[in-house]
Amino acid sequence: MTRRAASADTRETDDGSGAVRRLAPHARRFLARRSGVLVRLALWSLAETGQAFLVGHGVARAVDQGFLAGDTRRGLLWLTVALVAVLLGAPVIRGVFAELAGLTEPLRDGLVRHAVDQSLGAAAAGGPGGTDRAAVSRLTNQVEIARDSFAGLVLTLRSFVFTAAGALLGLLSLHPSLLVVVLPPLSLGMGLFLVTLRPMAAAQRRALAADEALGDHAARSRAALRDLTACGTGPAAARRGAELIEDAAAAARVLAGWAAVRTAALGVAGHLPVLALLLAVPWLRGRGVTAGALLGAFTYLVQSLLPALHTLMTALGAAGSRLLVVLDRIIGPERPERTRAAEPERAGGPGSVRAPAATRTEPALAAAPRPAPGAGGGAVTARATAAIPGPGDDAPDLGGRPADRARTAAVELRSVTLSYGVRAEPVLDSLDLCVAPGEHLAVVGPSGIGKSTLTRLVAGTLAPSGGEVRVDGREVTGRPPAELAALRVLVPQEAYVFSGTLSDNLTYLGPGASRADLDAAVDALGLWPLVERLGGLDAPVRPAELSHGERQLLALTRAWVSPAPLLLLDEATCHLDPAAEARAEEALARRPGTLLVVAHRLSSAVRADRVLVLDGTDAVCGTHDEVLDRSPLYRDLTGHWQGGPARRR
Repeated sequence: MTRRAASADTRETDDGSGAVRRLAPHARRFLARRSGVLVRLALWSLAETGQAFLVGHGVARAVDQGFLAGDTRRGLLWLTVALVAVLLGAPVIRGVFAELAGLTEPLRDGLVRHAVDQSLGAAAAGGPGGTDRAAVSRLTNQVEIARDSFAGLVLTLRSFVFTAAGALLGLLSLHPSLLVVVLPPLSLGMGLFLVTLRPMAAAQRRALAADEALGDHAARSRAALRDLTACGTGPAAARRGAELIEDAAAAARVLAGWAAVRTAALGVAGHLPVLALLLAVPWLRGRGVTAGALLGAFTYLVQSLLPALHTLMTALGAAGSRLLVVLDRIIGPERPERTRAAEPERAGGPGSVRAPAATRTEPALAAAPRPAPGAGGGAVTARATAAIPGPGDDAPDLGGRPADRARTAAVELRSVTLSYGVRAEPVLDSLDLCVAPGEHLAVVGPSGIGKSTLTRLVAGTLAPSGGEVRVDGREVTGRPPAELAALRVLVPQEAYVFSGTLSDNLTYLGPGASRADLDAAVDALGLWPLVERLGGLDAPVRPAELSHGERQLLALTRAWVSPAPLLLLDEATCHLDPAAEARAEEALARRPGTLLVVAHRLSSAVRADRVLVLDGTDAVCGTHDEVLDRSPLYRDLTGHWQGGPARRR
């Protein structure tokens, strides 16, 4: 475990004392800048002290000097004083809440700013890397928890301090012996409660960590639903989600256990003082404590001191621990950067070398070249790594291209990198690829890994962040659309069909095609049933009346008619059944030129001359059997495609 990981581990499991030390400087600075608010809050709270004092004192005097002395008028007067003190609590509370906003709102705004700055700063400093999904929880749920907990804690702590001061002064004014009876059980309950604070903070910390882990897993799973479905890994993700739910439930159960201990401590502090006072009545009467003083003492306990204590202990036990943990997670030590551990090269097959991580600048990616039918072999390689030649290949140079290649490569990528933003993680990183003329290449990988990006780069519709893309020896970046159309045809997943005749649609990319060419294309791609249903090649086409599969088949036939030497199929057969897909791909592969297919099914990869597997950090290229032996991801995909574990051949 690294030092940072150990630090993060300690942070997740400490009992709260470390968090207090980390947060204390921030708290002092925050409160120091708001001294005016604190002074006004204290002044309003002093009125609450007077209110607590007058309630019990008024009851005691009403009994001793009024009703027991036979002076009903004086007794009622003292009760009126106690009633007025209670009624004056309303404007006091209003003033307290008005000042409280001067503390809670700046705290929330500051936490939001800090969370945003921290997340953006970590992303900027760390360069390409994974996103911090927990930042969403910190900006929404955790900031609101901190705001509400802080407000509740300020209210209850202020109320307890000033109410307790008024009640204790009242007990002292009635008779000092009352304090001797009340303070010991009160202190015992408070002590028991304070013992639970640290373990409760640790339990709260684990509960929040479990909540963040569950939220992160849910976000990742939601973003990868297509991959989970396509690869058949949904059950594994569901099991992981169930484990995280169980972890969160276990953390909640531990937290509930400590909450029960806190409740017991609250019972000791809240009920023992009253019981002790009742048991001590004979002793107190013997020491000269009057009946009115006893009744006033009970009033102080039941109406002022114990309710304030109950509220304080509840707030400290719940809101206080939550506030401590949440603040530490938001403004505590910076989270460890996501790092990728360096992995040794795998000796899986000829030329198989570990690909570079997104943050590395020296490429280290190679794959064994394989000759296309009737042509020299191409290779996925890196600038500084020579691919190991296959049988009959010429020795490649540092660019991974045979030094004496007779023909220009159909597709060539030289150290191509593509990032959607300066600080974004590269989708493709220093990728070199060479596809020979006439070759059939299948591209395989999870959704979002860069397959469509690769086809767009080769098609010239997307410019690389670095490197060079060539088709038929000519760089495609910045080339006019008319020149690009002569070099390649890109057929996307959503096929484009326009209103017009069927013949117009088929000759859109090959306006010079004859009727014989169209008949040959329709026959090769199996489009005759659609042609006959519509009424012939000159029949009008209404795109909305065609199924997704029919539109894809029409677009593939249009690509067959095109004179462009390179066809790029970006999951262009996903709406066809396996038989129609096989017929279409075989027909396009027989067509003169080069075919690059983003595979939708395993059969597409098996039909290809070579398979290129992209998985984010590795790129492996070779025949189906070679890649099956060298790429764990391809073995997994093959196993899921086939409905069982893949076997090495």
